[in-house]
Amino acid sequence: MFDWNRSCSYDEQQKRRFHTTVRSRLKKLAAELALPQGSFDLRSNRVGMAVSGEITLHHERAYIQVCQFGVSSGHGILIRTCKGRKDYTGGSNHFVALGMLEDIPALAAAVRAITGVGRDALRSSNHRAA
Repeated sequence: MFDWNRSCSYDEQQKRRFHTTVRSRLKKLAAELALPQGSFDLRSNRVGMAVSGEITLHHERAYIQVCQFGVSSGHGILIRTCKGRKDYTGGSNHFVALGMLEDIPALAAAVRAITGVGRDALRSSNHRAA
């Protein structure tokens, strides 16, 4: 289990582990949501040494960004709707705990509830159309 509360500030090894681990978890999230290959970007911005930087999964209709901006509050995952991969402001901000990266199905459920994107969202829209 990754220690999400261990700060990346001024710790290059921790920052490298943080980015590697988050990228891996966001790939698993994309798979859990059944996002088609090519429908999303996965970006990593390491920025300066005093902060964690951020890792972003940017789908056509969902924007998910992970960083340690809220370690003291327990939050660190931003989830919001968007209108394409050039929309960087999107809908309302929703935050969930970094620890949700340990439970990808629960994180996927939160993403679906907030954005309507994902496997279950597709099923319910197909069911309504039938």
